[in-house]
Amino acid sequence: MQARLISLLDWPPVWTLGGVLAIYILGLIGFFFGFGDFGAGLGLACFAIAAWLIGSAVWIMRAKSTTVHPRATPKVLVTDGVFSISRNPIYLGFVFILVGATFWSGSLLGFLVVAGFVVVITDRFIDAEEDILKDKFPDEASHWFLRTRRWL
Repeated sequence: MQARLISLLDWPPVWTLGGVLAIYILGLIGFFFGFGDFGAGLGLACFAIAAWLIGSAVWIMRAKSTTVHPRATPKVLVTDGVFSISRNPIYLGFVFILVGATFWSGSLLGFLVVAGFVVVITDRFIDAEEDILKDKFPDEASHWFLRTRRWL
């Protein structure tokens, strides 16, 4: 039962939600520096970029009839659209959500949460996903990895 609960909670959106919650708590604690009048605007800009990245990636993946599930085997390797900017546009969108929450909360400590999120997502999901892509699409994936950065 406990293992099943952990596997249900071990998903990138849950990690993102946890990061937003941590940033919110850090914002309540406060810090000596903030983002002043620009915090809310910067936060909204980050949220808009996140929505574009995530929405575009899901749209392209659905159009190509491949999975958005991080642990499933894809049917095709998607390398166009936002996938030509980043190999992980959905995860990058989640990072923008966390950066936006950091700006919105006004706590510089939120950037520590963002850094931790990048490490966790890379370790828990991205490395395994890239191994699957290398196995399923060896030549195509290798070329894509060389020409497209993992994050930005």
